[in-house]
Amino acid sequence: MSQQSPRLSLPFLQPAQSQKHVTHNEALKYLDALAQITVLGFGATTPPGNPDNGDCHAIGVSATGDWAGQDGTLAVWFDNAWSFHLPRAGWLAAQAGTRDVMVHDGTDWVPATADMDLDNRDGVGINATHDATNRLSVSAPATLLNHEGAGHQLKINKSAPGETASLLFQSDWSGRAEMGLAGNDMFSIKVSADGATWDEVLTLGAGIGVVTTDTMVGPVAPTPGPDSAVIETGSGANGSYTKFADGTLICEISAMATANGAPTTWTLPESFVNTAYSVSVTVVGASPAIATISAQSAGSVDVESFDVTGNDNVTPTVTLIAIGRWL
Repeated sequence: MSQQSPRLSLPFLQPAQSQKHVTHNEALKYLDALAQITVLGFGATTPPGNPDNGDCHAIGVSATGDWAGQDGTLAVWFDNAWSFHLPRAGWLAAQAGTRDVMVHDGTDWVPATADMDLDNRDGVGINATHDATNRLSVSAPATLLNHEGAGHQLKINKSAPGETASLLFQSDWSGRAEMGLAGNDMFSIKVSADGATWDEVLTLGAGIGVVTTDTMVGPVAPTPGPDSAVIETGSGANGSYTKFADGTLICEISAMATANGAPTTWTLPESFVNTAYSVSVTVVGASPAIATISAQSAGSVDVESFDVTGNDNVTPTVTLIAIGRWL
């Protein structure tokens, strides 16, 4: 007949044994120490000065004092003495005052959840309950997604262009704003007052430029793109121009002198797409005179001047404004 139990090494009473109560009480002491193991600390190496009956410690490496030579055992204080028990693989122990549960792996105590497989779970609820749609559910004042030494990306993937990959902002579970790829591959921002009717306030696609204070003024292009602006301006010896992305072009020159008895050619600072543009001319100064446009091309305007009697030997200063299209 065996002398002790195989798992907890509890001593058995033997046939015709005397003083059976001694063996029985010893078995109860073991059972009290090893059932529902609760330790005051893991990895302890120094015995406490005034332990209470039932105090249990998981001894670490290089223990000292009364624990010397008992590395890796459980030390239990009872009847003014320490008893030592060697844990076996699979034993569980909780740390008093915490929710930490450790399991013995045959060598040391490790977290009981260290080998928990979190892949392919049905769902996860953090202070909340997940469901078939919201398989990750978090109820908290905030959620932090931090980097691990460099950057961090939050990826929202969809299966096809007609599906949705977006962030939805709700008020009392009713949608108020949504941003992302909603039903196509154009990035959009939508808002709603009731969660049913939506207004699309911004739509951006590949190759479509975004107007900012930096790109409002700059080179305009026949085909708008990410690098083109809304307004283009320029100036030089031939005057100044303002060019708009919608195709409108305004050219101006101030205080241009006219010639005596012959046309004066104004070479435009920027050419129009054709001759279908309007030109206004204003005589500058106190002396009465008349200025007219005698010819114009896509890139120039001819001006002739006369006095009030029709004599063309006057040379008044004029201001010209031409408005048309560059596109």
